[in-house]
Amino acid sequence: MTKLGRELASKGINIISLSVGEPDFNTPDHVKNAAKKALDENYTRYSPVPGYPDLRQAIVNKLKTENNLDYDISQIVVSTGAKQSLSNVILTLIDPDDEVIIPTPYWVSYSEMVTLAEGKSVFIDTDIESDFKITPAQLEAAITPKSKLFMFSSPCNPTGSVYSKEELAALVAVFEKHPNIYILSDEIYEHINFVDKHESIAQFDSIKDRVIIVNGFSKAFAMTGWRLGYIAANKEIAAANDKLQGQTTSGTCSIAQRAGIVAYEQGLASVLEMKEAFLRRRELVYNLLNEIPGVKTNLPDGAFYFFPEISSFFGKKDADGNIIKDSSDLALYLLNVGHVATVGGDSFGNNNYIRLSYAASDESLVEALRRIKEALGKLA
Repeated sequence: MTKLGRELASKGINIISLSVGEPDFNTPDHVKNAAKKALDENYTRYSPVPGYPDLRQAIVNKLKTENNLDYDISQIVVSTGAKQSLSNVILTLIDPDDEVIIPTPYWVSYSEMVTLAEGKSVFIDTDIESDFKITPAQLEAAITPKSKLFMFSSPCNPTGSVYSKEELAALVAVFEKHPNIYILSDEIYEHINFVDKHESIAQFDSIKDRVIIVNGFSKAFAMTGWRLGYIAANKEIAAANDKLQGQTTSGTCSIAQRAGIVAYEQGLASVLEMKEAFLRRRELVYNLLNEIPGVKTNLPDGAFYFFPEISSFFGKKDADGNIIKDSSDLALYLLNVGHVATVGGDSFGNNNYIRLSYAASDESLVEALRRIKEALGKLA
């Protein structure tokens, strides 16, 4: 949808993109200045495969200070973005026919990474009524003797759902009965969280050794193009990821790593400013969505997405008589008629929804929701 939107924009059509999963802010100046300093200091050669030791130590310090989690640098592997971190973990853990349990909706690449590893994705369906969160009973029902890994994100892309400590504890009680299952916890949206504080499933000692945290700098510090992510895991898994990465990409960009050290060492002031803006935009979009007949939404607790239910428009026709059959059709209709780029929920495993990113200016969001409301009102 982003690609199609850019194609229309290149023809002079004013497209508002709510399809891209990245902050619309610039990287903070102190982080950019650290990169410039790294260039001047000639950090231009190959970096260690798992990352510079001082960056890994900064990550260890962050995990202790912010999350009260104890790791050492041998348990940290830095990669070219959290996406590579996820891929590394799956490729090192999953053998052919191993089952990976994934709650839906899920980030689009999860299941494809499992396919590349020759594993099998097992989906647990959720909906807007449960705020897109699974129950312990659903988790238990999905587990089989072939279950090897459970992977999820909190805060979640695409729904913005956030698991509380109590909800995580209930899932942990299930995992305690199944000691052969690893847990991959994607925490990349940790700091865009509108509840009390981020809760990591790694805080539970009974399963911590089986938890692999994936995190990075892209969302919190508006560093999507810098490609800097990492895992925190037990030493065996970390070593396996190190070995795999050494035969694929090797160490990630040296300049990005030096900037990452400063990002973690100089605090969260810039992060909190962005979070405040996202919170304001969340309220704005929530109110505007609730004014559109036929659209059903919840109030997400994190990230910068809404995942509204739009199935009431299926079966309706546009002005040319084309029938809206699914969420992809509706997203394409909104692009072509409303000139707003969204993403169909089928990409995330839930066809009755679309994803809207509110990582855009207040003015753009108001106009985008006006266009969406007008376009949907034309369907008959």
